[in-house]
Amino acid sequence: MDKTYAPHAIEQRWYNTWEENGYFAAKAEGDSYCIMIPPPNVTGSLHMGHAFQDTVMDALIRYHRMQGHSTLWQVGTDHAGIATQMVVERLCNAEGKTRHDYGREKFVERVWQWKEESGGMITKQLRRMGSSVDWSRERFTMDKGMSDAVQEVFVRLYEEGLIYRGKRLVNWDPVLHTAVSDLEVLSEEENGSMWHIRYPLSNGQGHLIVATTRPETLLGDAAVAIHSGDERYRHLLGEFLELPLTGRKIPVIADDYVDPEFGTGCVKITPAHDFNDYEVWTRHRANAVIQDLPHGGLINIFTRDASVADDELIPEQYRGLDRFEARKRIVADLEAAGLLEKIADHKLMVPRGDRTGAVIEPFLTDQWYVKVAPLAKPAIEAVENGDIKFVPDNWKNTYFEWMRNIQDWCISRQIWWGHRIPAWYDEAGNTYVGRSEQAVRERHHLPADYPLRQDEDVLDTWFSSALWPFSTLGWPDRTPELARHYPTSVLVTGFDIIFFWVARMIMMGLKFQGDVPFKEVYIHGLVRDAEGQKMSKSKGNVLDPIDIIDGIDLESLVAKRISGMMQPHLAKKIEQATRKQFPDGIPSFGTDALRFTFASLASTGRDIRFDLARTEGYRNFCNKLWNAARYVLMNTEGHDNGLSGEPMTLTQVDRWILARLNQVIGSTRQAIDHYRFDLAAQSIYEFIWNEFCDWYLELAKISLQADGDALQRGTRNTLVTVLETALRLAHPIIPFITEEIWQRVAPLAGIQGETIMLQPYPAADPALDDPEAVAETEWVMNFILGVRRIRGEMNIAPGKPLSILLQNGSEKDRVYFESSRMYLYRLGRLESATWLADEEAAPESAIALVGALKILIPMAGLIDKDAELARLDKEIQKIRKELPRVEGKLNNSDFVNKAPPEVLKKEEQKLAELRSSLDNLEQQRRKIQSL
Repeated sequence: MDKTYAPHAIEQRWYNTWEENGYFAAKAEGDSYCIMIPPPNVTGSLHMGHAFQDTVMDALIRYHRMQGHSTLWQVGTDHAGIATQMVVERLCNAEGKTRHDYGREKFVERVWQWKEESGGMITKQLRRMGSSVDWSRERFTMDKGMSDAVQEVFVRLYEEGLIYRGKRLVNWDPVLHTAVSDLEVLSEEENGSMWHIRYPLSNGQGHLIVATTRPETLLGDAAVAIHSGDERYRHLLGEFLELPLTGRKIPVIADDYVDPEFGTGCVKITPAHDFNDYEVWTRHRANAVIQDLPHGGLINIFTRDASVADDELIPEQYRGLDRFEARKRIVADLEAAGLLEKIADHKLMVPRGDRTGAVIEPFLTDQWYVKVAPLAKPAIEAVENGDIKFVPDNWKNTYFEWMRNIQDWCISRQIWWGHRIPAWYDEAGNTYVGRSEQAVRERHHLPADYPLRQDEDVLDTWFSSALWPFSTLGWPDRTPELARHYPTSVLVTGFDIIFFWVARMIMMGLKFQGDVPFKEVYIHGLVRDAEGQKMSKSKGNVLDPIDIIDGIDLESLVAKRISGMMQPHLAKKIEQATRKQFPDGIPSFGTDALRFTFASLASTGRDIRFDLARTEGYRNFCNKLWNAARYVLMNTEGHDNGLSGEPMTLTQVDRWILARLNQVIGSTRQAIDHYRFDLAAQSIYEFIWNEFCDWYLELAKISLQADGDALQRGTRNTLVTVLETALRLAHPIIPFITEEIWQRVAPLAGIQGETIMLQPYPAADPALDDPEAVAETEWVMNFILGVRRIRGEMNIAPGKPLSILLQNGSEKDRVYFESSRMYLYRLGRLESATWLADEEAAPESAIALVGALKILIPMAGLIDKDAELARLDKEIQKIRKELPRVEGKLNNSDFVNKAPPEVLKKEEQKLAELRSSLDNLEQQRRKIQSL
């Protein structure tokens, strides 16, 4: 093995070997264990959320593969309709063209070309993360098989009356000119205004004051609503108001949606431009007064560009104006007419398109919808009766809350890239839905020359994603893969798409397969930065997992973070923050260290605070494992490691490490089975670092130098057995380093095989439990730690031989001491040990306790008293100087009230550590002074 652990030298080589040999493919035998990858956007690159969940999924797949399951990790990417179209449109714009210059067919060809050339970035990055997906089954949501499935589902749902076309409100992006899903709308609090407008009563008896954040929409008002129990206005029910600036009359109606305490208690109802108002209108549209209004009160005042429409109901002076320019004009005209009561500052949530940043407009259009309620009922029952379990369990409440209040799903998008809706129209406006135009003509007996035009819209990306668990397995054909791997085992995903993806997969799976799409849903939290902040480009705290794996210099990192920013004014701020946070750039940590970091943070349901300091620690862990393996190889290669059939003797220390390994196997398996990857990582880390590397290797050195071939043979056998087993135990989390070491260690342990990933995962063996060996070795470790602690406290040189006294020991202490003498003398650097009677007086000594046993180290002659007192005084003065500064900070109310919780906690911890250190040093000084 190379002297130095170098991740870059092994990772790519091993991944290529695994993939080329087909090790990732599902086997024909064994129980199925299947995970569907949440398909990342083909436009995207791997972000920290992807890297985290891919680590979790890969750990599960590798764990179950090693248990002999037929594991399928189904990989693929999503066509990401809007995102992909925007990317290619920008390329066209750079050439001085728009998509309309190309036309639909040529533009879609251009998108496919871009996808083939540039769409594989994320799959390359998945490989860098060590993801053992079955690449031979890679799918794309626009490939032929997926398209067939999408078309089949649409047609069947339409024929059952579960898909329909209707005019309803949608989230409209006026830049993209399409409806967008709720997931694509970002609502953040912004500073705004609340305009208080006078609506005169048509009988001339006064006015109502209506407060609104959107005065421009009064052009489409259908009513003013009050709460039915509001005594201030109840007498006005049935009256009419003059709608300012329009010359129209609108009624006063009662609806319990109105909050009497908010604003003036009077709410303008604009059903074509507000989702809540639309619901109010829906409840009242049967009212004859509403029906008598123009268009039944449902007046669309905006165009697809969010400009004021050219409509006879709208005063001419506002037609064609941008909505925000119209706002200014209307407010000015209201003020001129004496109808503006006041304007107040107001904070409000403003919805913006996540890709364009444009303010989203509730917009009344003809769209295609899925009637969701009949699909939601069995999907709710599947979770209620335990067919699907959420981990953590509390996420099922979020699922129920949404599913029990579900609205019909708008599935049409006004873009060109995506699954074209399989609907055709004739010149009379009749609609025909079918699997193809030919199928439509045949079914409806339409001649070849009968004019038909296909619907221009495409389907929401989530529609094809909802079919992912069965469409990727070959449906609508009844394939062997579908029969074998559906339903899948677990879905690993973030909480933010429970509504948009998880719930829809459950509904579609039950509808078209008659069974749930997965048995468990493991919900993980968001990956945040070390301070708990959400990672975002505008904050300059985004980390690229590949940069952590490979490393990146400061200048490249700065350039990367500010390139392509939508808010150029933040560039300087982000550059400064980056230079402060990473003055030397990011060093190379390798994939295994990053994966181990993610696993160690994967506590169920909690957000993840990612700190590179932890990754550095796990890079050191990998390095420690590497060096431990080199030591084992140096002491076992070319030797009899117990495979010859010659007798072996296992020391109590050998039996201890085997027993502890057995316990760790049990705890690790239990942790992974319950999705506690943090506990699994902790068990593996503590065993390898503390027990195997720090203790067993040191103890084994002594055994290997002791007399007796059988004893040495037993220790060498234990060395290779424990290391080989520990490598298999850790492999699902850190696959590269474990494979590299295992290839060299496995033959020494008598194990043959092409790869560690196809070896059996360790299973606990009750026969290896050895409570006596564990108890004795823990006694030995506590004894040695006690001696080392005294050396440290008294500043006694590590190599100086000590004469110790033992007192108050039990018979078991004496037995342990004698049987472990060679370990105690070597690791404790002991010169002699004398047992004192319990009542015998001892000289002035430093004392360590192992249970009731006293380890006494006489101080006379061991230390330079004056020099040690001088050293301690210097340390005490240093802390006494620092202590008031930290205390002053925490006694400062300004600091305490303004500091972030993380900073405050750090200062409090620092104060506690300083006080503890001062107390220990002063105790030590008194002890030395008394000598």
